[in-house]
Amino acid sequence: MATKAPLVSQLSPEAPLHASKLTLIKSLTESVELTSIPFHYTFSTNPIEPASSDPEDSIPVIDFSLLTSGDPDQRSKFIQDLSKACEDWGGFMLINHGVPESLMKAMVEASKEFFNLTEEEKREFEGKLLLDPIKCGTSLHGRVDEVLFWRDFLKVIVHPDFHFPYKPTGFSELASEFCKRIRKLVRELLKATSENLGLENCYIEKTMDLDSGFQLFAANLYPPCPQPEHAIGIPPHSDHGLLTFLAQNEIGGLQVQHNGKWVNVYIPPNSFFVNIADQLEILSNGKYKSLVHRAVVNNKATRISLAIANGPSLDTIVSPAIELVNSESHSVVYIPMKFKKYLELQQNHKLGQKALLDCTKVQTV
Repeated sequence: MATKAPLVSQLSPEAPLHASKLTLIKSLTESVELTSIPFHYTFSTNPIEPASSDPEDSIPVIDFSLLTSGDPDQRSKFIQDLSKACEDWGGFMLINHGVPESLMKAMVEASKEFFNLTEEEKREFEGKLLLDPIKCGTSLHGRVDEVLFWRDFLKVIVHPDFHFPYKPTGFSELASEFCKRIRKLVRELLKATSENLGLENCYIEKTMDLDSGFQLFAANLYPPCPQPEHAIGIPPHSDHGLLTFLAQNEIGGLQVQHNGKWVNVYIPPNSFFVNIADQLEILSNGKYKSLVHRAVVNNKATRISLAIANGPSLDTIVSPAIELVNSESHSVVYIPMKFKKYLELQQNHKLGQKALLDCTKVQTV
């Protein structure tokens, strides 16, 4: 049967993404007494469907210490637990990971301090282009968003070259240590993932060129919203890289899609929520599914989340591992694509479910 690659539009990395004078949502909520959301923030005229409260919809918990214990039986349990979580959920809670709780709390607090800077100070880090190393803004693509999302953000490229705002004092140093520790965890998790997929231990590390891997730090601020049932922080989507790590303050709002239902994600203190992203689904030829998730808002408290996306190097061409394509029943599902191009294309797609990933699937005729 013949196959053909899908047609996808392209966007230059020099294309502008954000309007320079779009009011940050924090400034908007603090400048006026809002009793309803402005019309351009209305994500849905119907109340957003609630998440499941069924105890059976509990997020898998993976104990990282089992991998590093030196006990073969415990390591085997870790490998099995990780494989099941990746196949059944596409995400898991990571505990006993070795990142100090004090560092995690300090990063949340420093992010809060950044968002508490004046709007004029934050504009200094605005950024306008796709691969600008530092971008501070609101919603998603700012002026090109048909509906504005109830969040402000700081996005920083922290690897292979480290960038960061110089204020507030000490934020950059904290972030450097925090992101370095996460990269070490990513390498270990991807080694275990390679083993789960029947590949060489360092297959993903080598083929994805993790020494030059693209790591993006994102801090998100979701202020209280007067009509949370009609607005959204971030709509349903999957991430672009290999693995995304997420931490937050005590305020929940992350929801994941599982078996056709939305499930609330409670992240205990000193834990990370880790989700599979699009490039790992591509590399596994669809065995592992990138996780669709969203951020909902509330009318009582400000939520701060930290999302650290870990991907291949920008120049890596990502394709299904040849070892996973061995028969008619396991034919190639995704076309090869350079990771940088995938990022560029993602900026030209509406954020929703797996819109871009579906476009990169091999089409049969």
